Amino acid sequence: MISLADMKADCGPDGLTLVWTEARSLMDFSLLRLGSCRPTAVSLREAMFSVEFGDCNFRRTVTKDILEYSNDLTLVSPGNTKTTFHHPVSCTFEKAVDWAPPMYDPSMLQTYGQGDLLFSMDIMNGDFSGPAQSLAFSLGSLIPIMATVGQDSHQPLLLLLDECVATNTPDLQQESAVYSIISNHGCLMDSKGARSRFEPRVVSSEIRLSLQAFKFAVGKEVYIHCTLEAWDPSAFFPNKKACHIVGNGWELLDDPSMSSLCGCCDTSCSSRKTRSPSGGTASFNNMQLRRAYAVC
Repeated sequence: MISLADMKADCGPDGLTLVWTEARSLMDFSLLRLGSCRPTAVSLREAMFSVEFGDCNFRRTVTKDILEYSNDLTLVSPGNTKTTFHHPVSCTFEKAVDWAPPMYDPSMLQTYGQGDLLFSMDIMNGDFSGPAQSLAFSLGSLIPIMATVGQDSHQPLLLLLDECVATNTPDLQQESAVYSIISNHGCLMDSKGARSRFEPRVVSSEIRLSLQAFKFAVGKEVYIHCTLEAWDPSAFFPNKKACHIVGNGWELLDDPSMSSLCGCCDTSCSSRKTRSPSGGTASFNNMQLRRAYAVC
């Protein structure tokens, strides 16, 4: 349990319960936020949050021995125009022997073929015309990465990078150090304060990423692990998108006029679950979402 004068938080393996109490305050507790989340319950004297670490835009930090989830408790003014105070909140654990990043599914490791689709990802040369001749990059230079999905007889497909992390191991292991590159369903977080960006598409079935080389796992090789998704080119949702920072804000790679879909990148982009009238999973133009896991 972590405690402050007015805050108590119980950390569990998958989330936390936080209670903020103000015995003599006229505070409007409904204006408290834990990351992007509103209170689970409020009363005249306290607000309670009962949340999972996968919600509320928690930040995950992983080292060899430690797993930490951190966030901020804030009070926003009416209309969400400004934040009047913030308190850091964190839960730190000894990393379990069997821990692996949530994106990791052992059954998909190194599995590129999904049904009759074939996914691939590689580090390319500077103009994306072929594989890189050298895998050594100086700090601050751009690393060209390209992922593709074979279409064959399929209708057109849109390839998306749902999540990407850098690690110091070729396989995602419990002892791997992890650096998040793309998260929140297609948000290129590394484009914030860096030159990393998605490149304009040549065809919808491939996606090109220029990743600015960063300082990580000094003296060791670095591996990029990504979850790839093939989707309907005409259907964009908060959880089916490719967003990066252009100028002063988030922009949707495939249609900048729809960049409002990227507004959740700094909070939480929830999954959209669509169902057909019969209750089954709905498809778009008879195409179901296809996913694969790749590493380069």
